Amino acid sequence: MDVERTSLPGIGLRHVFTTGRGRQIGVVSHRTGRRDLVIYDKDDPDTCVVSVALAAEEANAVAELLGTGRVVERLAELNRQVEGLVTEQILLTAASPYAGRRLGDTRARTRSGASIVAVVRDGEVIASPRPDFEFRAEDVVVVVGTDEGTAAVSTILHGG
Repeated sequence: MDVERTSLPGIGLRHVFTTGRGRQIGVVSHRTGRRDLVIYDKDDPDTCVVSVALAAEEANAVAELLGTGRVVERLAELNRQVEGLVTEQILLTAASPYAGRRLGDTRARTRSGASIVAVVRDGEVIASPRPDFEFRAEDVVVVVGTDEGTAAVSTILHGG
């Protein structure tokens, strides 16, 4: 499936795809974090017939309903396909200096070269958490990178 990506200066990004029945559906990702789910007129693809503004939590809920719950499975498959790529699941304990703090506070990507790609909380997958995402004790943090990078994220999350 082809997804068309368009930069919207001063706003953010628009991603649009066409369904099998010819309907164009898109998501406008604002720099503020807001997401707009948009459906375009079937006869005039430049005309939006429905637009629903979603807060970050609402966008995550819709994404979960549409299948991001399988993100960990997909990462494991990708791990098998790409040499040198490792996926780790790290339990964030109450003793972690980052329990109750934001993901951005870890500076994990800068410090390790690995990426935090999801967090599993109470059985729900939060895909692509933003820097303002707040960790809680018992979160399972999904990290992708090299062996060394994922180990470094584990060290950061457990000891600071």
